Amino acid sequence: MFSMLPLLAGLLLVAASLTPSLIPRDWLVQGLLAGASMAAGYAMMQFLLAIWRTLEIPVLRGRAARIGHALLAVPVLALLGACVFMADDWQNSIRARMGMPALEVSNTTKMLATALAVFLLLFLIGKAVQALFDLLRLRLARHIPVRSANVLGLLLAALITVTLTRDGVVNWAMRIADSSYVAAQHLTDVSVAPPAQDWQAGSAASAIAWDLMGKPGRDFVLGGPDAAAIARFTGRPAREPLRIYVGLAQDKNPETRARTALNEMLRVGAFDRKVLVLASPTGTGWMDPASYDALEYMQGGDVATVAIQYSYLQSPLALIFETDAGLAQTEALMRLVYDHWRGLPAERRPRLYLHGISLGAWSSMHAFNPFQMMNEPVSGAFWVGPPFPSTLWRQANAARQAQSPFVLPQIDQGEVIRYASQFATPDRSGKPWGRLRILFLQYGSDPIVFYDATSVWRAPTWMREPPAPDVSPLLRFTPIVTQFQLAADMLVATSAPPGFGHIYHAHDYIDGWISVTAPEGWSAADTARLKAICGVNGLAGCENR
Repeated sequence: MFSMLPLLAGLLLVAASLTPSLIPRDWLVQGLLAGASMAAGYAMMQFLLAIWRTLEIPVLRGRAARIGHALLAVPVLALLGACVFMADDWQNSIRARMGMPALEVSNTTKMLATALAVFLLLFLIGKAVQALFDLLRLRLARHIPVRSANVLGLLLAALITVTLTRDGVVNWAMRIADSSYVAAQHLTDVSVAPPAQDWQAGSAASAIAWDLMGKPGRDFVLGGPDAAAIARFTGRPAREPLRIYVGLAQDKNPETRARTALNEMLRVGAFDRKVLVLASPTGTGWMDPASYDALEYMQGGDVATVAIQYSYLQSPLALIFETDAGLAQTEALMRLVYDHWRGLPAERRPRLYLHGISLGAWSSMHAFNPFQMMNEPVSGAFWVGPPFPSTLWRQANAARQAQSPFVLPQIDQGEVIRYASQFATPDRSGKPWGRLRILFLQYGSDPIVFYDATSVWRAPTWMREPPAPDVSPLLRFTPIVTQFQLAADMLVATSAPPGFGHIYHAHDYIDGWISVTAPEGWSAADTARLKAICGVNGLAGCENR
């Protein structure tokens, strides 16, 4: 039933898939990855053999073929056995750096069983595709030469498979995912009463519909510290922070949603605050409280934050299937707000900042137009976990000083652009900022940031440098398999503990906002006190003390 050479190729990829990558994998994720890797290796070797046969090149047969297969099988099986034996140690090398417990002893058995099941399922799908190819080439061979029939049959089979997968399976899965995320928004089941204060978004005086805001927006608007909690922390009078959020269901047109947001900002006096933040949420519309709570504490509540939802999907899915949604929305909001802000007298303008996390960082960067702002720039930008396709992030990386690491670049002297991580604060150089402050916060173990599509055939730049402190020193590049590993890492990037992977810790937000916004009268003691109430025991936000 199985062909020997494809089977050995699949086992080689299984062995390589067991090596560590950025995010620790449990038995289920590793089993899925190993099974998919084995199927990929099997399919690729079958494809190469099909081309070989199509070209009618002679092959070994009989006893010679059996001897050749046996000679190949011995080193492959030995390598696989060694990798299976080392698999748990490799995963634990990442888990130890992230403060996670070691894997259970039964992990390997469950992982191998899962890998086998996944491979068999994919193998059966592959056999169906092969049957389609055989049907097509035999039918075509009745009318055209055999070699031409084989080539044309292969192309037709590939075209049909891709079309059915893209237009059938993928669209079906997307509809299911989209409906489930819409349900998670609780658009029609509002269990929380709208805000009672007129100055709050979604209140009776607001044009923003509370029942169309979605759960992420409602959590954001009602969350965070109030003026009393901030005053207790600072020991000085504080203002009630303004949080404005427009849900995706408010209107299907991004321009209309942006206009609604601007009108709400004008209604509640957002432009009269000391700090104004244009924030872009993640794909689902989530706003990380760890970031916004910290900023409101350190600025005495004199902050207005505005955000608009642009998708219901998780960021990786929105990145692939709704690429332009976030870009169009953030660009529309930025254009309206910046034009109004620029029209205000300079002495009356709030300090304007751009902020985004994950996919929100990408869309926020897209809205940042340095040519438009060259004469009157915003005060700064704080982008967290910037996804790998982000154009501005990639341009900044390309300008890094040669001796600086790819995961933590240094751009000139750091007057305009800086990078930070959980192991490196923004102000570690001690040099002053310039007029405009742009900060990227990124973890070396974040695959959303450091995924590289070219890792199919070559090692990413960061793999050719000494590993970051949160990355296993045992990580190695393997063609094809590294691509699979990084793709799997992206899917489970939020399974890491706070401070690793794609889960950014409140303490790192605090260091970032202090550096970017320079709160007046702020001291190292204030930082320590704020960190003591933010991110406690892995909590996302700050305790409302």
